[in-house]
Amino acid sequence: MSRAETPMRQAGAEPPEVAAPGAVRAPSPLWTFGLLRNELVTTFRRWRTLALLGVLAAVPVLVGIAVKIETRDGSSAGGGGGAGPAFIAQITNNGLFLVFTALAATLPFFLPMAIGVVAGDAIAGEANAGTLRYLLVAPAGRSRLLLTKYATVMAFCLVATLVVAVAALIMGALLFPLGELTTISGTRISFADGLGRALLIALVVAASLTGIAALGLFISTLTNSGIAAMATTVGLLITVQILDQIPQLHALQPYFFSHYWLSFADLMREPVYWDNLVNNLGLQALYAGVFGSAAWARFTTRDVTA
Repeated sequence: MSRAETPMRQAGAEPPEVAAPGAVRAPSPLWTFGLLRNELVTTFRRWRTLALLGVLAAVPVLVGIAVKIETRDGSSAGGGGGAGPAFIAQITNNGLFLVFTALAATLPFFLPMAIGVVAGDAIAGEANAGTLRYLLVAPAGRSRLLLTKYATVMAFCLVATLVVAVAALIMGALLFPLGELTTISGTRISFADGLGRALLIALVVAASLTGIAALGLFISTLTNSGIAAMATTVGLLITVQILDQIPQLHALQPYFFSHYWLSFADLMREPVYWDNLVNNLGLQALYAGVFGSAAWARFTTRDVTA
């Protein structure tokens, strides 16, 4: 026993273990939380992200002002044979309907486009900036890094949806009366119940974006160009939206990730119709599973040089 070992043995302590050459310690949960926090801060500090959230917040403001002006001119909101987003005819009676109208107006394009931009840039943007390999040098592991990126995109889905809902609620309260509201089924519910349903609808809308988020993340693993990944994701979004409107493709349309997006309106029925809601959430889970697995398979076997 050497002199250096004697004090440790006398104190009852074991000598520190020496890691084998080339061994990599697994990152601690705290390190993982720090990685997620860093991704969230980086994403929400970008001017592009703030601009996207600003555009989303402006949609309910513009809708509310347009309905107010139209009402002041003496015409009924949502005229033209029922044209316009769902619930728009009810906004003048209750400002809470502006929340539902804004979500219905942004869900077909604005919300998924914003998600596609963030998801498409998740991996490809790092590769284009030359920071991806430095992230992998840290003890993150490719699977853990990919899950962190997807969690960040999902956090953006929730924040973006809530930005639309909160902006609509504020504008609805400023421009129109609030109180009891009439459901699609014709029954009356309290304002508190309506507010709870508005929150539930916002959560369903956020969950409806998990499929496009997983698709965008998969596309992001295929290229080193963030712009190409974002453009491809948004292009696929537009293509699917067009195909979903072609009657001859009715047999395939229930499998498009956007087909059941507007099923959240069934939460405003009494009783609630759950069939399309369950179909929507199940379809989103399927897309998330398939394209999430494809992204993992691609990213874990990818030769990262940038």
